[in-house]
Amino acid sequence: MEPATLTPIPATTRIRIVNFILKSKMAAGDTFEDLVKDGVFETSFPLHKREEDLIKKWAQWRNMFHKQPIDEIRDYFGEKVALYFAWLGWYTYMLVPAAVVGVLIFLSGFALFDTSQISKEICEAHDIFMCPRGDHSRKYHRLSDTCTFAKLTHLFDNDGTVLFAIFMAVWATVFLEIWKRQRARVVLHWDLYGWDEDQEEMALQLINCPDYTLQPYQHSYLRSTAILVLSLLMICFLIGMAHVLVVYRVLVTALFSNLPILGEQVTTAVVVTGALVHYVTILIMTKVNKWVALKLCNFEKPRTFSERERKFTIKFFTLQFFVHFSSLIYIAFILGRINGHPGKSVRLAGLWKLEECHLSGCMMDLFVQMAIIMGLKQTLSNCVEYLCPWLAHKCRLRQGRMSQDPELKDWQRNYRLNSVNIFSLFDEFMEMMIQYGFTTIFVAAFPLAPLLSLLSNLVEIRLDAIKMVRLQKRLVPRKAKDIGTWLKVLETIGVLAVIANGMVIAFTSEFIPRMVYKYRYGPCRWGPRPEVDCLTGYVNHSLSLFYTKDFQDPDGIEDLEDVTECRYRDYRNAGDYNFSEQFWVLLAIRLAFLILFEHVALCIKLIAAWLVPDVPQMVKNKVLDEKYQRLLEKLRSSPRSTDV
Repeated sequence: MEPATLTPIPATTRIRIVNFILKSKMAAGDTFEDLVKDGVFETSFPLHKREEDLIKKWAQWRNMFHKQPIDEIRDYFGEKVALYFAWLGWYTYMLVPAAVVGVLIFLSGFALFDTSQISKEICEAHDIFMCPRGDHSRKYHRLSDTCTFAKLTHLFDNDGTVLFAIFMAVWATVFLEIWKRQRARVVLHWDLYGWDEDQEEMALQLINCPDYTLQPYQHSYLRSTAILVLSLLMICFLIGMAHVLVVYRVLVTALFSNLPILGEQVTTAVVVTGALVHYVTILIMTKVNKWVALKLCNFEKPRTFSERERKFTIKFFTLQFFVHFSSLIYIAFILGRINGHPGKSVRLAGLWKLEECHLSGCMMDLFVQMAIIMGLKQTLSNCVEYLCPWLAHKCRLRQGRMSQDPELKDWQRNYRLNSVNIFSLFDEFMEMMIQYGFTTIFVAAFPLAPLLSLLSNLVEIRLDAIKMVRLQKRLVPRKAKDIGTWLKVLETIGVLAVIANGMVIAFTSEFIPRMVYKYRYGPCRWGPRPEVDCLTGYVNHSLSLFYTKDFQDPDGIEDLEDVTECRYRDYRNAGDYNFSEQFWVLLAIRLAFLILFEHVALCIKLIAAWLVPDVPQMVKNKVLDEKYQRLLEKLRSSPRSTDV
């Protein structure tokens, strides 16, 4: 009888076993980390071996448009890394239709570039004078001076914006539901569908220490309350950082007003520099947030490593969300809405006037902020993410001589690669979650976001591949059957996107005022009139009247004696400057639209999630058949009972 052939143990399993032994306590009670601190060892890391095939198929820039070898990635780096790249590849693939629709919505604005009735009225309004907008602009300017910006605004603030926001809500749902199906197929192929991470952690602990006692789940209301309070305090601090950016913009506005070179472009300069400062703040606060999340996680005392990872993910993402999006929330929903009116302006500390929206509306401010942050974050971040490890690796290669012995030379080559840690893959996931948030949450104001994300991801996949295979030490493989807590993060972002886009359309864009004017105040309120555009007179209707004699500080305003009245963007009565009837009608309709939009979009998301099952029928049937075969085998192997 021939001896049974042994199944070879995969390299990833052998690395995991060795890593577990190194992380375990030795007979003397020390761990490997203790020996490193004592100077007995310097470091430990798995070696890159036989990675040439993976480099050829995957870790090269010329493979940018090629399919990823997910099974080979799994065999080399383990399931967790393979699932990250499988998810990233699917996300990039699904960005194609979103990017196409976003570009079409943006390009459809060109059809209105010269034919829009609103743009025509603004460009021809040579006799309408706008009130001075701030301390930096102490003179009147004609409404027609904003002609170019009015045309540009229609590129992303048009009737297609609502349809695109609903499309993106459906897209986010379909993307996640089909990913769940993709994930089920992959883990079934890897024979991990029924794998339990907690069970494996307990098994490893028992192998290491037969006297290991199970750590039960524990909950402390006092500790949970303390963590909640500390988290809220940190969130309040991050919101305060957003207010610091507001103060910065106000002070810079006052500073830039003294620079003649900027002229009427002070607001544009403030928006651009504010976005740059916000980007730098993001870089600094990311490191602070990681430290705070770690401390909170340690204080909570998770039971296992997987539980610790889940809790840390939730805390860190929550803090990062407020860092990245608090400034955008301010611009979208607060900027220019608490400033008062020309005769009675709200001032910071009684000195500096609060910042106004752009001449063409707040949507332009939000568009510019999104474009700058996404552009910087995805171009500079990718450059830094690649160049820093590449330069560090080149510097390490020049340190000392390489051995002539082939095996020792290979060890030296691996030693001089950049170090990795438990956050290496976590940071990649976090980067993609924030990008997904930018792609969906304010997409109504920036329809080009999916296109930028698509282009960035095509680079990101190969950049991460090159880093992991050629520039960094080999990651310790980890088993996984899904992307873990990140899936809940994606679902949460999808819901927030519906709410945020509904609020942007209702309160930031001009969509609702245009529709209300068209069917309540305009020439078509009694029915369609083919001979006239239904938005005729909208510009005059949307501007409030202010009498220049009511200025509290007329000194320094140019041409005051020649202008008796000026206009400003708001819905207020002339004379007493209280909110007009149109303002309250608009507010009611905005709120009604927001409720209707969110309910419709969320219902569509629920229907899409119901129509697309999480697990394919093929996978369900395969798992059911395996359970049936195991049950049959147990029944056949067990002695038959004759008892009745």
